[in-house]
Amino acid sequence: MRLRMNRREFSLGTATAMAALTTFPVMAGEKLKVAGIYTVPTQQKWVARLHLALDAAAKRGEIDYVYNESTANTDYVRVMREYCDSGVNMIVGEAFGISKEARKVADDYPNIAFLMGDPFKPHNSNFSVFDNYIHEPCYLMGILAGEMSKTKKIGMVGGYAIGEVNRLFHAFMNGARSMHPECEFKVTYIGSWYDPPKAKEAAFAQIEAGCDILYAERAGVVDACKEKGILAFGNVNDMNKEEGGTDVVVTSALWHMEGAIDHAIAKVKAGSWEAEEYHDWTMMAKGGASLAPYYEFDSKITREMKDHIARLADDIIAGKFTVEIIDDEPKSTF
Repeated sequence: MRLRMNRREFSLGTATAMAALTTFPVMAGEKLKVAGIYTVPTQQKWVARLHLALDAAAKRGEIDYVYNESTANTDYVRVMREYCDSGVNMIVGEAFGISKEARKVADDYPNIAFLMGDPFKPHNSNFSVFDNYIHEPCYLMGILAGEMSKTKKIGMVGGYAIGEVNRLFHAFMNGARSMHPECEFKVTYIGSWYDPPKAKEAAFAQIEAGCDILYAERAGVVDACKEKGILAFGNVNDMNKEEGGTDVVVTSALWHMEGAIDHAIAKVKAGSWEAEEYHDWTMMAKGGASLAPYYEFDSKITREMKDHIARLADDIIAGKFTVEIIDDEPKSTF
């Protein structure tokens, strides 16, 4: 069962007293109570990966799931505390802008499990962290982008120059260079996680500069590519099917949070929760990342290229090939 409530509706009046009763493990026959706290709407692609995974667990009957979306960082800690006081067993969310404050909440509620998007290390015994490590399929996309580009000038439009985005861009660039060392790149950050008009304008500028393929890390880029008749590569979700990218988006680097969420639920239910890094759960070996199908572009990619990418994907999963993680800000090369 999934409920969408505002945080005051979910605070049950006797909340503070209930918090003291929230312990590991969950009693047999009881459903795990999980709260999601998101800084953007659940339709936003990054948060959507968390929401979809939790919603799937709720539909299977494993958890009771409530969530609060569009929560400002200035209000985030208060929402965390209200959910903690309401009797939840686990909180899933984002702590990128409030890492220190979120850890203080976890300290105050040691019997609640926290699984938070966060760039730092786990904290104490109950604060686990994850981040988006889909750099491996980004490398594979880069190989294809380098091969398909006629000008060998490739653009990338991202939100912010933080490690989570930087590592994807570097992997994409290195993939392209692995086949075509002459490839050059334009890198633009729009300073927002969701501003399609601004992303679209940045994409237009890169196209005007000579880029004939773009990495659409942000929404809005695909629209620009569609208008200008050039190709794009997608990020996090299947942008060919979910963001109107037919005949534009060749493939996308997909992020799957189901494995991480299911692992976390199992740990809490078993009473074995501990502070862990969940980075591996967002990578290819554990099913946390993959390359989307080529769809209508399948016939336009040579068999040799598809086989090369498939072999590399197998080697990545088997641990025979490692895609380097580079979190430094990438720079334009022309």
